[in-house]
Amino acid sequence: MRTGAKKKPFYRIVAADSRAPRDGKFLEILGYYDPRKKPHILEVKTDRVKDWIEHGAQLTERVEKLISKLT
Repeated sequence: MRTGAKKKPFYRIVAADSRAPRDGKFLEILGYYDPRKKPHILEVKTDRVKDWIEHGAQLTERVEKLISKLT
């Protein structure tokens, strides 16, 4: 979920229902990503992400790449 101002992106990593709009209601905030900071700031609750995956959630390609950088 993108937040922030024009040309100043800030992303929340969220668990959302696939039927909900992109910037609509979400189930839980799982972390955030700030690409403007050097080095980029990425914070993710990996235990909660694993829990959601066990319950059938699917990661987007971008979030999957970001999480792979953590490990």
